[in-house]
Amino acid sequence: MRRIESRADAPILRAVPATLSSLRIRNLALVDELEWSLAPGCTAITGETGSGKSIIVGALKLVLGERADKTLIRTGAESCTVEAVFVVKDARALNATLEEQGVEPCEDGQLLLKRVFTAAGANRQFINGSPTTLSVLKDLGDGLVDLHGPHDHQSLLSIEKQLALLDAYAGAETLVAEYSAAWRALNQLTAERDDLAASEASVERELDLLRHQVREIDAAQLRPDEEEEVSARYAVASNARRLLELSGAALGRLTEADDAVLSRLGELGKLLRDLERIDPAAARFTDALTRGTAELDDLASSLQRYADDLDLEPGELATLEERVSLFETLKRKYGPTLAAVLDFHATAAARLSKIEGRSEELARLDREIASARKTLSDLAAKLSAKRKAAAPKLAESVTAHLRDLGFARSEFSTQLTALPTPGPRGAESAEFLFAPNPGEPAKPLRAVASSGEISRVMLAVKTTLAAQDTVALLVFDEIDANVGGEIAHAVGAKMAGLGERHQVLCITHLPQVAAAAAAQFVVTKEFVSERTVSRLTEVSGKARVEEIARMLGGKTDSALTHARTLLKR
Repeated sequence: MRRIESRADAPILRAVPATLSSLRIRNLALVDELEWSLAPGCTAITGETGSGKSIIVGALKLVLGERADKTLIRTGAESCTVEAVFVVKDARALNATLEEQGVEPCEDGQLLLKRVFTAAGANRQFINGSPTTLSVLKDLGDGLVDLHGPHDHQSLLSIEKQLALLDAYAGAETLVAEYSAAWRALNQLTAERDDLAASEASVERELDLLRHQVREIDAAQLRPDEEEEVSARYAVASNARRLLELSGAALGRLTEADDAVLSRLGELGKLLRDLERIDPAAARFTDALTRGTAELDDLASSLQRYADDLDLEPGELATLEERVSLFETLKRKYGPTLAAVLDFHATAAARLSKIEGRSEELARLDREIASARKTLSDLAAKLSAKRKAAAPKLAESVTAHLRDLGFARSEFSTQLTALPTPGPRGAESAEFLFAPNPGEPAKPLRAVASSGEISRVMLAVKTTLAAQDTVALLVFDEIDANVGGEIAHAVGAKMAGLGERHQVLCITHLPQVAAAAAAQFVVTKEFVSERTVSRLTEVSGKARVEEIARMLGGKTDSALTHARTLLKR
């Protein structure tokens, strides 16, 4: 849900021209079930203090991606659900973006949003029936609604917010984003150059260390797969004597001993041939012996070759042992594996090459920094020009709205001040100056305005921005606090005027504002089945007159007459 002060933070979607068609709430705070159908234009929401008007805004915030608090779930319920249907004027761009996010497109120009959260902490959200993430829902909400709350005037006193407001009015958000990216790029290049141009002594020490590290690893002539092979050979070589003893003993049992296996098999063969002469069917035993004898002959040959291979060259064991020791030394210094040691070597060699060629590298960075400064300077000039052109227009528009809101001879201006060095949002700061009384010098807004004055200044600024904003739905949550009388009429007229170009939802305590709206809904509390519930009911005709009279102080004849007058006005 977009707050206009933060529009420099670009959401997934820019403004989405869409009006709220219906809002359905189940088990949220005092609401058991509510289904609200809305029309275009300005709609007022009224009711006694504590009746639950804030629940409407709270539900809208939830379905547009704000964080859920499970304490808001109605007592006794397991979950809370909020659903909203928006009518989108042109869904083509929106559908393309939704499809990129893996979300079903809008059908028949309707955008369906749903949010469900449970007492157990589960949190689900849907766009057009497709499950989605909270961040995607939040980004979508940022482009659907501008919410102006009762405490927004506090942020209006921040000069950072004032600069953002001026940029929003100037339509400079994209330019600000480009400038900020260029500013970050220049800072990164500058930091890289400063790092490279460190003190000569420090560079020389690092060079000595890098050269030693690279030479040491180069001298080892490592291969990534060498360690396993050498370790296996070393394990065999270090046990060669015992292996020779065992293989020699096995070979003796097969061929050389007095009772060697192969010589005993010859005796067995004679017996089986005698058996075969008597019973030819016993030939299969002779065949099996022949095969077994061949296998044992092969075994004897293999054992002989194995023993021959174990006869190491002089010094080979020492060489393998030295290689294994080298591996362990390098791994202790540079990494847990030979692959890590080689990675370290690549990094160190690249750093060494960079430092050894730092003159060329410094020259390259100087060229890139000069180019980045030129880009930043050009963007800063464009941004400054936009701000300088927009500042008097913003001041003129806000001043005109302030005239309507009771400041007949006040002055409002935007002061731009050049910064000593360009910052992340440009080459100047912006500050709103306000002179509520004639003859008094204009001063920073935070230094001169009372709470009632701030509320009216805020409404003038919001009206100025909203009048040229492409977001179709504006929500004003009790921003008319601390005003009354004829000023309240002016506030109502501003809301009604905005309702001609936008869909406006206005939660208000002022009868003058409520009477100016095209439609009015009343929030009431009822006691049903030993439970308190909030109800939302549209009032018109006599019922609306009576609600306006209640807001005026009671349903007396004079209040009713006054209410009819307000509604006609």
